[in-house]
Amino acid sequence: MREMLKIRCKNSKKIIETPIGSSLSEIFSLSGLEMPYGPIVGKMNNRVVGLGMRIYHNADVEFLDLHTSSGSRTYTRTLFFILCKAVHDLFPQGSVVIDIPVSNGYFCDLNIGRAVTKEDVVAVRRRMEEIIAAKLPIRRHECTTEEAVKVFEKGTSSKVKLLLSTGDIYTVYHTLDGYADYYYGALLPNTGMVHLFGLEPYYDGMLLRIPSLSDPGVLGEMIKQDKMFGIFQEHHRWQNILGLSTVGDFNEVVAKGGTSLLVNVSEALQEKKIAHIAEEIANRKGVRVVLIAGPSSSGKTTTCMRISIQLVCNGLRPIPISIDDYFVDREKTPLDEKGDYDFESLYALNIPLLNEHLNALLKGEEVELPKYNFQKGRSERSGKRLKMGPNDILVIEGIHALNPELTAQVAEEQKFRVYASALTTILLDTHNYIPTTDNRLLRRIVRDDKYRGVSARETIRRWPSVRAGEQKWIFPYQENADEMFNTAMIYELAVIKQQALKLLERVPQNVDEYSEAYRLCKFLRYFSDIPEGDLPHTSLLREFLGGSTFKY
Repeated sequence: MREMLKIRCKNSKKIIETPIGSSLSEIFSLSGLEMPYGPIVGKMNNRVVGLGMRIYHNADVEFLDLHTSSGSRTYTRTLFFILCKAVHDLFPQGSVVIDIPVSNGYFCDLNIGRAVTKEDVVAVRRRMEEIIAAKLPIRRHECTTEEAVKVFEKGTSSKVKLLLSTGDIYTVYHTLDGYADYYYGALLPNTGMVHLFGLEPYYDGMLLRIPSLSDPGVLGEMIKQDKMFGIFQEHHRWQNILGLSTVGDFNEVVAKGGTSLLVNVSEALQEKKIAHIAEEIANRKGVRVVLIAGPSSSGKTTTCMRISIQLVCNGLRPIPISIDDYFVDREKTPLDEKGDYDFESLYALNIPLLNEHLNALLKGEEVELPKYNFQKGRSERSGKRLKMGPNDILVIEGIHALNPELTAQVAEEQKFRVYASALTTILLDTHNYIPTTDNRLLRRIVRDDKYRGVSARETIRRWPSVRAGEQKWIFPYQENADEMFNTAMIYELAVIKQQALKLLERVPQNVDEYSEAYRLCKFLRYFSDIPEGDLPHTSLLREFLGGSTFKY
């Protein structure tokens, strides 16, 4: 008789007895749980693992569906695998690069030796549908890294470079109907578990669309993001200057002693962009207000300071206006769905007073700026009076700066809008993109610990709420920007890694946040180290790491 295990199911709060070596899929079938959009993936002792994973010890297990970030990532990776298999079947000499997260999907660059046509995209979609309908098993293989490299030697060089640079003894890869690929996370065990996707022509490639996180029964709404797409493409051109596009390329450059050039060129390219934005502002007649917005940990504060310096170089005198001083009194603050004060809401700000002051200043009148007392939760008189001169320009930074309602009473021709965000453009390899949100979360983890005394666990716990606020108040307005500024640098995760790993490793295994901490640790270890001392003290990364010449 087979030995039995006791599995504690966090979903049902019950003990499930199952034979040793049972897979998570088999355990789910014994649980009695119902999941319309799952299970997609599971957590075993707070580590995310695929449903095919077999368990040989008593364990805690939680099943995740498509409403969760881990579930969505697993589903999306499986779609990537199916897409790459379809392209391989139709265009054996071609290749696909899963490139840019845009328009609630992923831009995929199809390289087949000629321009991609609508018919090509239709053919790929039909082949994906056939693979899904066939309910083909996705098999997991664990072997030495040397053996894995041999599997991919005749395929993607970026994958080989990545595997060789990890230093890992063993590697996991997957096969689908004889086609092998490598992904840095769990996959679904069967193609038939994919219920919904979209694939359509997009610019000179394809847009792979995925189910909405809030409603997995429908595809995420396709929104026009021409400016966002353009900024990604701009950075790809910069990466071509540096001669690298993947982490394998990056690690190769570091190993050959090219760190200094990598850092200096990255910083110079970023400063060149900031100078360009400042010149655009100075050359546009009638602009008197610069509005700078972006999501959490995008580096808005340093961006604001560096643009201000460049404005001075263009003969203008920037005057900062703090949005934080325009909060309404605490009792007038809107409440969120839990009944707590919603300080992220646009309506937590005294919009009429802000517009009144801005218009008065733009007319040459003198105003007394407010000062918000956060301890008492009310607006107070500051005694600070302000009047604009002919070369003065107001600079306003905040999450709502691009929302038209914030400055609705200020004439459009007087405003210049800048959207700043950390848009990670380097890829792990050509089939593994790096989520831009991971970049910002890692920045925030380091900053929160250093300057706010907040642990990595607490930052991870709060992150979904932060993201929800961004989806509601920031992202819908990003295309309103006159200029977009990518604050991410190609080398930054190799520097952040050293501080972030120490903080992430302190998250205990018995808490829910451990799974995300573990995932981020695993991800960061793909990058070769770059010493923090190699960064200039004016670098935007210093806003998070410390040691900046700017005062925050």
